Amino acid sequence: MEAKKYVYFFGGGKAEGSAVMKELLGGKGANLAEMTNLGIPVPPGFTISTEVCDIYYKQNRKYPEELEKQVADNLKKLEELMGKQLGDPKAPLLVSVRSGAAVSMPGMMDTVLNLGTNDSSVKGLEVMTGNEWFAWDAYRRFIQMFGDVVMGVEHDEFEKILSSQKNKRGIKLDTELDIDDLKQIVADYKKLYKTHTGEDFPQDPKKQLWKSINAVFGSWNNERAIKYREINDIKGLLGTAVNVQTMVFGNVGNDSGTGVCFTRDPSTGDNRFYGEYLINAQGEDVVAGIRTPESLEDMKQEMPDKYEQLNKIRDKLERHYRDMQDMEFTIERDTLYILQTRTGKRTAHAAVKIAVDMEKEGLIDHKTAVMRVEPNQLNQLLHPMIDPDEDVEVIASGLPASPGAAVGEIVFTADKAEEEAAKGKEVILVRIETSPDDIGGMNAAEGILTARGGMTSHAAVVARGMGKCCVAGCSDVHILNESECEIGGIHFSTGDYITLNGTSGEVIKGQVKLIEPEPTGDFAKLMEWADEARRLKVRTNADTPADAENARKLGAEGIGLCRTEHMFFEGNRIDSVREMILAEDEEGRRKALHKLLPMQQEDFEGIFKAMDGLPVTIRLLDPPLHEFLPQDVDEIEELAESIGVSTKRLTKKVESLREFNPMLGHRGCRLGITYPEIYEMQVEAIFLAACSVKKTGVKVLPEVMIPLTGTFKEMALLHELTRRTAEDVMKKQKGKVPYLIGTMIEIPRAALIADKIAEFAEFFSYGTNDLTQMTFGYSRDDAGVFLPEYLKKGILEKDPFQVLDQEGVGQLIDISIQRGRKTKKDLKIGICGEHGGEPSSVEFCHRLGMNYVSCSPFRVPIARLAAAQAAITQSK
Repeated sequence: MEAKKYVYFFGGGKAEGSAVMKELLGGKGANLAEMTNLGIPVPPGFTISTEVCDIYYKQNRKYPEELEKQVADNLKKLEELMGKQLGDPKAPLLVSVRSGAAVSMPGMMDTVLNLGTNDSSVKGLEVMTGNEWFAWDAYRRFIQMFGDVVMGVEHDEFEKILSSQKNKRGIKLDTELDIDDLKQIVADYKKLYKTHTGEDFPQDPKKQLWKSINAVFGSWNNERAIKYREINDIKGLLGTAVNVQTMVFGNVGNDSGTGVCFTRDPSTGDNRFYGEYLINAQGEDVVAGIRTPESLEDMKQEMPDKYEQLNKIRDKLERHYRDMQDMEFTIERDTLYILQTRTGKRTAHAAVKIAVDMEKEGLIDHKTAVMRVEPNQLNQLLHPMIDPDEDVEVIASGLPASPGAAVGEIVFTADKAEEEAAKGKEVILVRIETSPDDIGGMNAAEGILTARGGMTSHAAVVARGMGKCCVAGCSDVHILNESECEIGGIHFSTGDYITLNGTSGEVIKGQVKLIEPEPTGDFAKLMEWADEARRLKVRTNADTPADAENARKLGAEGIGLCRTEHMFFEGNRIDSVREMILAEDEEGRRKALHKLLPMQQEDFEGIFKAMDGLPVTIRLLDPPLHEFLPQDVDEIEELAESIGVSTKRLTKKVESLREFNPMLGHRGCRLGITYPEIYEMQVEAIFLAACSVKKTGVKVLPEVMIPLTGTFKEMALLHELTRRTAEDVMKKQKGKVPYLIGTMIEIPRAALIADKIAEFAEFFSYGTNDLTQMTFGYSRDDAGVFLPEYLKKGILEKDPFQVLDQEGVGQLIDISIQRGRKTKKDLKIGICGEHGGEPSSVEFCHRLGMNYVSCSPFRVPIARLAAAQAAITQSK
């Protein structure tokens, strides 16, 4: 029986893999194979599959038996192809060992370069290249990287040795070190290695190789990789692959170099070749921001032939993959090599522009363009920007690495950023340069400012992927310690405010007013295509005309939830609400409600005008009455005096309304049953408003929603009250408007008896916040104490208040839809919790055959795009 294949070779113009094998070879390995087959100049090597990673962890960090021989066979094949041998003193082969999962996780896992360098091969490298300085620099780099990545010797310990040697010589740059300096550094690095590991630095290249393979597989579950997968919701992967690839060197002279490039601008989406490179440097020098790189425009002048060759490869790869590519390249002695390509991380603005442009160019169709943009990315387009009317004090400028604007308090460490953000503070993370270990703090911060690094540095790439504002490579930032810095010569401490403009690269002193953008152009075109593709309507949750108008601009097709209680807190109308609550009898309540009636009518008129021609679902009063009364002693005394009642009487009333569990108490339809005059007033106000605006030519489509029904009788009684009041008003106003009466399904019992409730409901709207709370038995106000632990331990995959629980809550929704539509075939169905703007929940609503989702105004475009993607996916 043939042994299972775990290792796949690429080189010599052909490869054993291809781009479709990402799950098995990881993104990097699959693309290296694909490029090899396309005839792109790729340094040869082999890929150990993700299956090995999966087995490695399942078998307690042990490999399958066949792996050792397959690695040895492929290494031999590589040596024969290259005419070199690993560790050979005359013609040494050096390799890199790099990670590569099916989903790109830039910088999160480990890499080892220059593997195969030892005391004898360094001499062969010197002879082979004719460059003794390069050979010893490669050796010192390898010891440092191997010691840090593979053996856990602190990176800073190596840096201290390097700095010490430079200080002794009175020099600043690595390139100013002479050969004797490098040999001394290598000797000191070896001593440091032995001190920390208890063993000599390994001279056997096979031992170096296997230790490095172990480290890369081990890095799949390092802290930063786990956190990155959590932040980006990456699940279901087997693990990382390991790519062993022939080293090519960009640091062997001025005819060599290395760089990172994108086939289009990842920040703006412009169709221009974008990237950075360094002459006489290794790849990590560009990515880590160790040296400030030059642009590709400089390369066009300095290495025109190589630029032209690279530009042709850019066109070939983008047309082949039909997407923007992120490429790494090295030029070794005037020969160009492509080290990897992958789908490039991009800002939301760039994602939209690239999708629309590629459709115009004929590379992709409408539906593919719609699928190219992650719905949640649209958040970035809707984020604030600096008000152009503001007077600002620009104190420094860096590179505009990720667009948008951010205001926050300065913090200097990732841990501090997470700590302060957890307290609800908005922070700006200020660093010399970021590293993969900063991922948590970068995610927590509003924006990121770095002193070093270019447009392809770690900070820039990660910030763009997260949609965070970032200014990189700001040389006027000088970090003094972990609590102080100078920016543009001005002293700042932890907690001081700055503002970043990631679009211009400006750093601004203090807090600056931000405004909401209004996306147009490419965004409008993409949304037009999304609207053509989707079946599900998208409404908004809005309580004011301003919210309604804003949501309509963003594409809302109606209001799915208008919460009437929010209106009660405006101006002095709270006094009338309190008067109603404190009344001793129905007559007193009606008197107070009569004062509220014109105020409610005015509110509804404004919303109906804003939503001219679109349906408006108005929820009748839902919260318990105690929420409208003061709770502390001072406030009670103040209110008692202002309304002319005794403090004792008011205190007694407040106490009588206080409940042990108000969320399950006297609220929702229970208020309408016990105090029908409240709901009568609200329905009267709705239909007075509807008749009034209809006379001005506004098309009104009111939908009256009864909250928290749990029994057939509740729905029957309140349906009758609503219908009777509505008809009376329209008769008196000599007008007629079409309307619907429905209910909010937010109690599990209501979901189970949906067939009976549907007899008196013309629509169902799922209040998934309360439905989740009652299905799980979690108080949404208190669950924050234990939910993080549940997520950490895998008891729950997602916070059910953020992402709809399809297994439990979703099952109740599915049952109730089926039962409701069995009674009433044309029952209109929607969802109005915040789940209505969460992409996976929108997709679920599409599958269940709902008519609409409703969400907050700024999530409307997200829901529109998610609904379109759900329809496109289903059609496939």
